[in-house]
Order: sequence, then structure tokens, then C-alpha cells
Amino acid sequence: MSAIEDKLSERELDRVIEMAWEDRTTFDAIEFQFGLKEEEVIEIMRRNMKSSSFKMWRKRVQGRSTKHQKLRDNKKGRFKSSRQRHISGNKISKR
Repeated sequence: MSAIEDKLSERELDRVIEMAWEDRTTFDAIEFQFGLKEEEVIEIMRRNMKSSSFKMWRKRVQGRSTKHQKLRDNKKGRFKSSRQRHISGNKISKR
């Protein structure tokens, strides 16, 4: 474990990895929530993923406008899934 990972609980570490894997979650959002810079997130991903998965992720997010707030086109606004409930803990509603 690195010094960065020592600061985070296992649950927080899992959430950082999940947020980094999501295409629409920016590195700025991760920094706001966890205080981790993009380079630190990349290091966490490198240490916690298989080499092939890390390379695939890096190729996918490098320079991607949805992962970098400054590159985003704000005309579309924020993404919200139609299946996400308003305030009930983001549980998928029963159909």
C-alpha cells in the first residue's frame, strides 16, 4: 500500500476506483470529494488493477473530455440516469 492508500478506508478506496472507472465522473469531482489529485488517482488505479485493465482504462480516459472538467462541453449539463431516484439513496426504483 502507498501513503495515499493509507489515508483512505477500504470503502473509500473502492469508491475512488469506482468513480475513476466511470466515464462521466471527472477527476475534479474525485479531488473535491477525496482530496486526491489526478496523478494520485492514476497511481491508485495502477496499484489496484491488473496491468491489462489499467492500460485499457488509461487509454480510454487519457484526454477524454468527460474526465476533465476544463475540457467538458457544459451545454449538455450534468448527466443523470432516468433510473436514478431523486433523494432515496440512488436506489433503482421498482418497476
